[in-house]
Amino acid sequence: MSTRLPPLKSLRAFEAAARTCSFTQAAEELNVTQTAVSHQVKVLEAWLGFRLFRRLNNALVLTEQGELYLPTVREAFDRLRESTDRLKGIDGGAMLTISARPNFALRWLVPRLPRFQALHPGIRIKLLTAPRPLEALHDEIDVAIRFEGEAAHLHFEPLLRGSMFPAMHPALYEDEGLRTPEDLRRVTLLHVLNSLSDWKIWLDAAGVKRVDLERGPRFDSYALAAEAACHRWGVAMAWEPFVEDDLRRGRLVAPFGLRVPRERAWCLVYPRNVRKQKVELFRDWILAEARAVPDPVAGAPAVAAG
Repeated sequence: MSTRLPPLKSLRAFEAAARTCSFTQAAEELNVTQTAVSHQVKVLEAWLGFRLFRRLNNALVLTEQGELYLPTVREAFDRLRESTDRLKGIDGGAMLTISARPNFALRWLVPRLPRFQALHPGIRIKLLTAPRPLEALHDEIDVAIRFEGEAAHLHFEPLLRGSMFPAMHPALYEDEGLRTPEDLRRVTLLHVLNSLSDWKIWLDAAGVKRVDLERGPRFDSYALAAEAACHRWGVAMAWEPFVEDDLRRGRLVAPFGLRVPRERAWCLVYPRNVRKQKVELFRDWILAEARAVPDPVAGAPAVAAG
């Protein structure tokens, strides 16, 4: 005996509205009117026999039944996309869309991605660094790389934790005669705007007091601060493994042995209970790449200057 399925258009409207928490944004995404989205949701509610949304202080909120239903609808659409990808075949040109922050993309991921492409030439790669909400994992992107966190329908798989330490140009190291962490009191410190506590954390761990943490230029990314250090502007608080290539090539040196592990790890984020061949291939590859990076907690060796 066949079971009648809910109307597909109504399910699509519900999923988009639930993901964006807005009939207006869902309408823009689906290229229809807000009235059309509202109508399709009402059609689905009538078909199911219960409400999916309620208004709370002018906000669109899922009901308890809506919360229970949403994962099933999302998984159904994800499986439909997955099946379509499999039908087209990896060799047919499946697109893997990756969302990563600019620092991680520029300093760690991009230098390694050619290896993944060589292993899987049939997968086309799209790398996005503009801000994307994790809700986009159910529609616009396949995987994301973010700091560790929690979400009911997403899996956060740890990749890298990294450690931080001062790094500078070799000539600056020699000219300033930096031999101990206390010598940092007389050089320019380079700061990252969204991590202004980095220097205090490291200096406290080194037991160094009376350092003016207000002086020195500020940058909106670790990549810019590291590049400024490469041009002798000052001493950057570097984040391993983002500067490993600069250390290896001698553009930067890390004269002090102390490396402080970061509290949060970078994670690979993808939807739970979804099996996409291209995602599984990327997951296996990036985890192997991450395992090749020394764990700072286990005591990664410092890179000596000189």
